Amino acid sequence: MQQQMFDLYLMPDFSLQASSSVIEVLRLANETLGWEAYGWRLLTLDGDPLRSGCGTRIVPDLSWEKVRGVQSARGTDAHPVVCGGNLVPERFRPLEFWLRECRYRQRRIVAIGSGLYALARTGLAKGRRCAVHWEQFPAFTEAFPEITAVQTAFEIDGDLYTCPAGDAAFDMFLSIVERDFGRSAVNRICEKAIAHRVREKGERQRLPMQTRLGIGHQTLIAIVERMEAHIGEPMALERVVDASSLSRRQVERLFRRELGQSPARYYLNMRLERAQLLLRTSSLSVVEIAIACGFVSASHFSKTYRETYGVTPIETRGEAARGRRRRQDAYAET
Repeated sequence: MQQQMFDLYLMPDFSLQASSSVIEVLRLANETLGWEAYGWRLLTLDGDPLRSGCGTRIVPDLSWEKVRGVQSARGTDAHPVVCGGNLVPERFRPLEFWLRECRYRQRRIVAIGSGLYALARTGLAKGRRCAVHWEQFPAFTEAFPEITAVQTAFEIDGDLYTCPAGDAAFDMFLSIVERDFGRSAVNRICEKAIAHRVREKGERQRLPMQTRLGIGHQTLIAIVERMEAHIGEPMALERVVDASSLSRRQVERLFRRELGQSPARYYLNMRLERAQLLLRTSSLSVVEIAIACGFVSASHFSKTYRETYGVTPIETRGEAARGRRRRQDAYAET
């Protein structure tokens, strides 16, 4: 088997944790196998150092522009890995053309974090399962309804590999090694990395509901999950309660005892949290966000939002935009 090369294209605000996880799996695989089965290169657009989401600057091996030129001239055997983070990237069509060329040459295509946006814009992920970070999930599904977006640790759909960044990238690349060299190689890598558990594709991304909420009452957990599944079209509380074996009064007491608020208030806060996330991460209008989160009108949404958070939806969006500009200015300076 010939050496496989991975080109890690680093985007502004890329996840250092995810990109280093990729490299560690490939490095440990070579060490375990006893030969250079995998190679990798770090690329930035122009070959200059780039700051990651945590602020650490990384010096690349090559410029993406140079690699792109070589590929156009004589092709390449490298698999592209688009490493993003939390910052949704602006559209960059040459990168999309590069990914399409790699697909034409039958390469594995990997998208990490917000790197998934670059992949989605190519059209290559249409009808495919892609793992999206839960914070980016609402905005992503609104922007790309033709993609089967899921909140899992990672997904492998044919030649497309996607994960939401973090240490999920470690698990995803272990699955690549397993496909190439079997489970025993993965087990030896895990022993070296002191990794006691490897997540499989499709596993949950977030902590289990009982861990997140700090509760253990199974009926309450089931009700909350039912609410979470119907944010865009809120269910009447009677319908939510009917799915349990409890009366409405019992459910009211249960919510107040375990969560410190009524079921109606908890449901409303859940919808408002989703709206706040969309305001910060999407380009949807306030009216569209109000509808997506189950409010009857933009005015009702704005009034409820201000009563809860002390600011208007427009002010939240403005502050998020200013934060993005500050970060982009910092990247430009470096």
